[in-house]
Amino acid sequence: MELNDPAVFSARRERLRALMAARGLSALLVSFAANRYYLSGFELFDSQCNETVGWLVVLAGGRDLLMTDARFTEAAKRLWPVEDTLIYGAGKHAEMAGILRGRGVRTLGFDPRAVNVFDYEALREHFDLVPATGMVEELRRVKEPAELELMRASCGLNHHVMRALTDTLQPGMTEAEAAWRIERLFRESGAEGLSFPSIVGVDKNAALPHAIPGETLIRKESLVLVDAGCRLAGYCSDQTRTFWVGDAPSERFQETKRVVQAAQKAGMAAIRPGATFASAYAAARRVFDDAGVAHQFTHSLGHGVGLETHEGPSLSPRAEGVFVPGMVVTVEPGLYDADWGGVRWEHMVVVTDDGCIAL
Repeated sequence: MELNDPAVFSARRERLRALMAARGLSALLVSFAANRYYLSGFELFDSQCNETVGWLVVLAGGRDLLMTDARFTEAAKRLWPVEDTLIYGAGKHAEMAGILRGRGVRTLGFDPRAVNVFDYEALREHFDLVPATGMVEELRRVKEPAELELMRASCGLNHHVMRALTDTLQPGMTEAEAAWRIERLFRESGAEGLSFPSIVGVDKNAALPHAIPGETLIRKESLVLVDAGCRLAGYCSDQTRTFWVGDAPSERFQETKRVVQAAQKAGMAAIRPGATFASAYAAARRVFDDAGVAHQFTHSLGHGVGLETHEGPSLSPRAEGVFVPGMVVTVEPGLYDADWGGVRWEHMVVVTDDGCIAL
């Protein structure tokens, strides 16, 4: 079954209806872009952070309503029955209420993290609003077989680019130039875009986990941290490698890389169905504790990946929940020293019936 088959989206909405029934919800407003796309196939992205392409309302009894503005009329027609589509104008909230109240909706579930105060105030003039957080995200955590195939392809393209960087990164190149080369490599290899702006940090800049590429030059005999990913058929990849440009990697670089990769191996070994997210972090952290460098590990062990680069679950020491087969997460321990630099190494893994495997 193809992911763009309407039956795929319909089946996802049926699974959501089961979750809604368990919470006693008769209607759920889906206002977050990736969730809207996951359930309908309509527009993975919003235009910008202060605009929305549209909303979806999933009803317990079916007849789900897709809402958008006139810019997306034709796009909506390709996906959704006209009789269940609202092309709204300036009175979006009242127009929406007119249709939904005609379908018996008086109470509306919504995600407080994805509805702004203006929309909240306008909606509560028409509905009794009930907070309902994380329902679609719960479904998205476990990838369907077709999703996993797309993610393997996206990750494979990422591997291709990382291998190419061994020859691409050269002394005299700036971080910004390296980032541009990375984007070109992804595009020329078939990616539809980057999954996030590439991170390139040379030497001390590699101590910034989310370094912004600048004018710092790659020197002969220097370390370069690269965190990059692409989007392929809507699905993201995310990988970090730390390179040594030159012929004589320093002892500190080699030892730091060895410890980081040992922590990654320990974290991956802890990932299995039923194990807690926090236990994977703890396994990696123990390696750093034993090496006396745990204070240089400043972030979580990883995160989920899918339609978004960062999605649930989080592999942090405070994360709640357990691994389930079909989850895709990153395992990316790193060590950072502001006076020297940093090393991070990242794999994407899928949880299997008895452990995990790298994509």
